[in-house]
Amino acid sequence: MQDYKGFYKAAFKLFDGRVYKDYLRRFCYGVEASCYSYVPKLMLMLKSESEIIKAFELSRKFNTPLCFRGAGTSLSGQSSCDTVLVCLDFCWDHMKVNSDASSITLGCGVIGENANKALKPLGKKIGPDPATIAAAQIGGIVNNNSSGMCCGVKQNSYNTLKSIRVILGDGTILDSSDALSVASFKTSHKELIDKVLNLRSEIINDKELCELIKRKYKIKNTTGYSINALLDYSDPIDIITHLFIGSEGTLGFVSSVELECVDDEKYKACALLFYDDILKAAKVVEILAKFEDEISSAEIMDYGSLKAASKFKGVDQILPDINEGEVCILIQSQNNNEKLLKEQVDKIKNAIKDYPTSHKAKFSFDESEFANWWKIRKGIFPIAASAKRPGSSVITEDICFEIKDLGDGIKKLQELFDKHGFKDSAIIFGHALAGNLHFIITPNLSQNVEFQNFSNLVKDMSIMVSNFGGSIKAEHGTGRMVAPFVELEWGAKAYAINKKIKEIFDPHTLINPDVIISDDKDIFKKNIKQSALIGNEFDECVECGFCEKNCPSNKLTLSPRQRIALKREMQRLGSLNDKASKKLLKELKDGAKYFLNESCAACSMCEELCPVGINTANLALNERKVNASDFSKKSAELAKANFSLALNGAKFALSAANLLNSNSIRKLSFKANLAIKTPVLKEYLPRKNSYKLRDKNYGFDESVVYFSSCLNRAFAPNKTLNDKRPIQEVFESLCKKAKINVIYPEQIDDICCGKIFTNYPDTKELNRAKNIDILREATKDGKYPVVIDHGACSYELIKSLKDRFEIYDLSEYLLKFISTRLSIVPINDAIGLYTMCASKKLGLEDTMMSLAKLCTKGQVIVHSDTACCGFAGYKGFFTPQLNIHATTKFKRFYKNSAINIGFSNSSTCEIGLSEASSFSWQHIAYLLDSVSISQK
Repeated sequence: MQDYKGFYKAAFKLFDGRVYKDYLRRFCYGVEASCYSYVPKLMLMLKSESEIIKAFELSRKFNTPLCFRGAGTSLSGQSSCDTVLVCLDFCWDHMKVNSDASSITLGCGVIGENANKALKPLGKKIGPDPATIAAAQIGGIVNNNSSGMCCGVKQNSYNTLKSIRVILGDGTILDSSDALSVASFKTSHKELIDKVLNLRSEIINDKELCELIKRKYKIKNTTGYSINALLDYSDPIDIITHLFIGSEGTLGFVSSVELECVDDEKYKACALLFYDDILKAAKVVEILAKFEDEISSAEIMDYGSLKAASKFKGVDQILPDINEGEVCILIQSQNNNEKLLKEQVDKIKNAIKDYPTSHKAKFSFDESEFANWWKIRKGIFPIAASAKRPGSSVITEDICFEIKDLGDGIKKLQELFDKHGFKDSAIIFGHALAGNLHFIITPNLSQNVEFQNFSNLVKDMSIMVSNFGGSIKAEHGTGRMVAPFVELEWGAKAYAINKKIKEIFDPHTLINPDVIISDDKDIFKKNIKQSALIGNEFDECVECGFCEKNCPSNKLTLSPRQRIALKREMQRLGSLNDKASKKLLKELKDGAKYFLNESCAACSMCEELCPVGINTANLALNERKVNASDFSKKSAELAKANFSLALNGAKFALSAANLLNSNSIRKLSFKANLAIKTPVLKEYLPRKNSYKLRDKNYGFDESVVYFSSCLNRAFAPNKTLNDKRPIQEVFESLCKKAKINVIYPEQIDDICCGKIFTNYPDTKELNRAKNIDILREATKDGKYPVVIDHGACSYELIKSLKDRFEIYDLSEYLLKFISTRLSIVPINDAIGLYTMCASKKLGLEDTMMSLAKLCTKGQVIVHSDTACCGFAGYKGFFTPQLNIHATTKFKRFYKNSAINIGFSNSSTCEIGLSEASSFSWQHIAYLLDSVSISQK
């Protein structure tokens, strides 16, 4: 009997309350990229191997199965469950490159792209390169035996594994890189090892089975367990470690792996080739497959894929006018020798010259150009899926043929689309060089006919692929989608081997049950997502999870996709009239106030990673507008009308807060914040700014209008920071050295960029009109440029008035107009650098880096994983846990560095950054001023 109540009670004590039974978190954290919707009964957030071992202990004690979740980007349902979902916090992202860069050790929480960033300066990368590598974590990549676009079979997770560290269901840790761990395991688990070796003997003694396994793993295959390990290796530890590759979290917990590094060739070239139809393209792929030394990847995208992609920004400049039925092949070739690369490209051109393209072929050696081509390919799944009909579900499949069968396989697949009613809506794309195809269908499963069409297509497709000797799942993992068809593909003998593997490692079926091995032959068509419509851009979300990496509240409350899923579930429950649904809806509405709204920084950094450009911040912003009280609206109107008075009030509050600011009072302020939502005190709290803002007419020929933000008019640097001058004094100093006059708008004490009025559209529009009048006068009708000194305010003002005035963020103005007029003597120290989120959206990261490199000969260290610090203006004071959580990895990163000073372009962000790192962060203007003098 499963005892979830007992599990919860024990887990609550063991894991400091990090076990959740409320419906909001169970539902939202149960969301993943596949077409399935399961709600776990409990959700855990675990930090260490010792906690995983304790979770296994509780699982055995209370007979409650566990399911481990990484990034949740898997597509076959392997990270869904209705049992206990185990999520991992940010403590699992350690990595270490060995001395000769031949391998890299990675924690299961490392994002694949981050591993490649660490290896790129060494000319290396990891082998697996799934399209989700920017979001997928190593635990999922390894557990799915991910391959991808360039790695094929040779460089997938299985074939690049050097060692692995796993925790078995009985709590035992096996680290195959540690001789003592291996020796201990061989003694303690002799029975398990003997069973594994008996399976190997069973295969070795069956010649027919041996030949089947050898043949099927010449192409991509993730259907069932990696039973080729029983043939490829004789050492039991090697066998066991490779069985964990592609095991989809059903045999134990993968804590870390050591992967061989592969060459990341210095020079690359790509081509876009267009053909009249997919069968002609398949013929070309057969030719290209003969040049595996010259071609690292050949990706195919059918007409439906291209049509879906063409509606997104910039794509029309890449793709020509596509005609009905046309297909594109994206080819990549690479080499460490530029001359040899050009020879490879010529060889490829010559090989396909007899196969005319329907549009002029595009060849490029410019990575900045073909990187955009790859963005189309990598975003095909979410992009195409977002074009689904309202109310329909997104089903993605992943099959593989031998190259010789690719054309016939495509033809048969198209016949099945026609037979089952998907001819006009299905799309095909994939890794053509490997014979690996993906397809997407979008049936409305609430309609019985379409549900049966989907069910029959999956069955017929499985039979068809098996008849070709292909793989029903090539790289997405078996999951629940293909679990009923493992025996169909492999036959009874091989399927029996798969079942025995599961029994050996998980005799009580407590580790991710119903994944890979399932007795439920209909499980592939159960619990399919049927998302409710919530309107606007949000209906395009396919819950892929690409957005989560940038979100400051991810794993604190909700990520962007979880917020959209929450809104959808509230909509669904709102359409039901039963008592249980109404009760759940009330719970979600109550929780949404904090989880959906208050804890969202509204930084919109999710939009930067979303393949279809969804700005999930609008969910929270809409809530704030709708729920704005009459009192708050009136307060906003009064603030606009009496802004100088409001600002003086803020300065008075700062003075009072600084008088009270001590360790004990800060602790009390956090307690009060939890109880009554009062603002917290910060160690690096700014002082009151008393600097008088007056025009500085030095008699120079050039002038600039200085729109100093209200925040910086209120703030002076904290007394512990390196430079205690207000930023206005610093900018004036720089302008004087650069021979530029400074003009303050006449009503400088009474102006605001308007960001503070975001929740009050009418007031915001009145404020915009006021700013236009003030700046028109200050700039002499646009004669002078305007500079603003806070990144968030710059973004707001530029967005609002860029068609009226020449407006610059202070960092951009410093680089373009100030630094060129100064004599700079750079320091030798390494420094930290952070570009605040709104400035990233303005494209100012390179500007900030250029400024920093002008000012120092030392390293400029950037923690690229901190897309947004979560301070979010006032939220750093009223929702402090958001900033603290968002800078968790930032804090660890700089703690392990030799940096003791940092620079940014946002005074509010700098409070949180200083708190996290325990050293000074100030605007980069301070650095430039400290290293410069006037040119003679």
